Amino acid sequence: MSVQREMKEPIYYGDPAATRGISVFAQEFDQLFSYDGDDLGLTYSPGSSAFCLWAPTAQEAELVLYNSWQGAAECKYSMVRDVRGTWRITVDGDLDGKFYTYRVRLGEQWNEAVDPYARAVGVNGDRGAILDLRKTDPERWTEDKPPLDDPVDAIIYELHLRDLSIHPASGMTHKGQYLALAEEGTRGPEGILTGLDHIANLGVTHVQLLPVYDYSTESVDETRLDEPHYNWGYDPKNYNVPEGSYATDPYVPGLRIRELKTMIQALHDRGLRVIMDVVYNHVYDGYRVNFTKLVPGYYLRYKQDGSLSDGSGCGNDVASERLMMSSFIVESVVYWAKEYHIDGFRFDLMGLIDLNTMDEIRRRLDGIDPSIMTIGEGWMMGTELPMERLAHQKNAALLPGIGHFNDDFRDAIKGNIFLHDQPGFISGMMGLELAIKAGVAGGIAYAPGIGQFAVEPQQTVNYVECHDNHTLWDKILLSTQGQTDKQRQSMHRLASAIVFMSQGIPFVHAGQEFMRTKNGVENSYKSSVKINQLDWELCAAHQDDVVYLKQLIALRKAHPAFRMRTADDIRNHLVFEKAPVSSVAYTLRGHAGGDAAKHIYVLFNANVEQTALVLPQLGAWKTVFGADLAQNLTGNKLTVSGIGMVVLTVN
Repeated sequence: MSVQREMKEPIYYGDPAATRGISVFAQEFDQLFSYDGDDLGLTYSPGSSAFCLWAPTAQEAELVLYNSWQGAAECKYSMVRDVRGTWRITVDGDLDGKFYTYRVRLGEQWNEAVDPYARAVGVNGDRGAILDLRKTDPERWTEDKPPLDDPVDAIIYELHLRDLSIHPASGMTHKGQYLALAEEGTRGPEGILTGLDHIANLGVTHVQLLPVYDYSTESVDETRLDEPHYNWGYDPKNYNVPEGSYATDPYVPGLRIRELKTMIQALHDRGLRVIMDVVYNHVYDGYRVNFTKLVPGYYLRYKQDGSLSDGSGCGNDVASERLMMSSFIVESVVYWAKEYHIDGFRFDLMGLIDLNTMDEIRRRLDGIDPSIMTIGEGWMMGTELPMERLAHQKNAALLPGIGHFNDDFRDAIKGNIFLHDQPGFISGMMGLELAIKAGVAGGIAYAPGIGQFAVEPQQTVNYVECHDNHTLWDKILLSTQGQTDKQRQSMHRLASAIVFMSQGIPFVHAGQEFMRTKNGVENSYKSSVKINQLDWELCAAHQDDVVYLKQLIALRKAHPAFRMRTADDIRNHLVFEKAPVSSVAYTLRGHAGGDAAKHIYVLFNANVEQTALVLPQLGAWKTVFGADLAQNLTGNKLTVSGIGMVVLTVN
């Protein structure tokens, strides 16, 4: 995630008389002034448009209408307040095509802001746009989705939209745009599959998109897209609107909506679900964001000295525990699920969001479609809310149905991400076997000394690479001085194999299948497209590695033993076997998970030299994966040579 600067500007909280002398920081503020209606924001119809704004600390409020995304106001309307500080106005006539903002008076100061609930905006998101959302639906827009029986059946592929298509050899027409991911039949160097065809051919089930909501102009200016630009988008500006820089024309408010929907439909039609990366833990600027302009002091967390809490490292933390902020987050997620048919949500820095909000999100999504996934970064981070109230890994037992990225497993596999030259299990670091076993067991309390945070396997997301930090290949380069690239390739493949053959939810970063590199750049959130782009020439050169990852995916899909649904099943069917140092072996016994194979034996071998193993006497073993490593299999004796994975079965 990107780090934003904090602007040291004063915040004026308004005349206390507007709230009967009760401060926005007081506990009773929510009790007296929170609003639970479903009409906040704009309700459009061809005959009239109704506007509803929650701003209890304001003495006056106005609706401002504009004819375009820039220029002077066309007219202003005074809004009427009710006892809970909600302001309303209905304007007759068809306002389709116009733009709007709100103005509020706080004492002697007037602030103008975009409607936090806006569902369409003008270029750069500085004015809300009025339109008929139904006109943004593409010609083909169905609620049909690819099937998903359980989160552990998911295989997640994380992708930045611009990365996918911007390379000159990508073969895609709509470079850097939503529609690129909807293109079929695209080919790259040597005729390789690219884009949507490449992703679908891998066999993954979900595409996880880095933020596609409207993010800060300081990251990407939508009026200057002809100039070099790039950002991951972890600086939210308008939560309920798609980002305009990925549209073919950011000046047309409805076009970005239609094109995002078109892309989602194309993914669904190819058997791929869509996960949206959402950032409800902080905003792009705590002083200039619409929340602060409309109800200063309410939506963000503050320290005792009045400064902004900054557990996020981005200048501010959202006060998700406040009723109206919590409600906003929940309704925003629900809106994306319903209006855009989103199939899952990845919560950035989820450990900064309170437990109640996350549980309410899960409850509401269950009411829409229980197969919608919820995963997040459950890191423990300091913020102005007690740890027992936050949605981090240690509180996983209080967050049923919500997955957490397993950073301990990641670091055990490839080495600590913050100690760049430290190797991991795959690269010869000794003493990590127990940590590998804990991840293999899905992060559950498996046995004494083997256990992590998860209550059930659906609560752990296994990965070795994502958009953050070094790519797996770059990390291996930094931590394997003196090794050959051939050995590094074996380590890289073993890391991916461990992820896919472990219980829980597997996750890969786009390009991991062909040894993606960012030339050693660790945090590329605003680096050039040359650093971030998916290099399709590199992909063409590593087609054997692409095939390897595809085979791992096929193996996982073919064997439900790798996708057991409950912690009890894992404890009953998973047995760790005796293995030499720098290797981990286990069996999945007794048709685990309903598998057709009676028993499965898996070996993760990080030894360069020849290794001899004794197999459990459970029947006639045969090799189904890693035959190039399995030099000799005789009875219950197995000899392997080299770094990699071997899988055997007894039918």
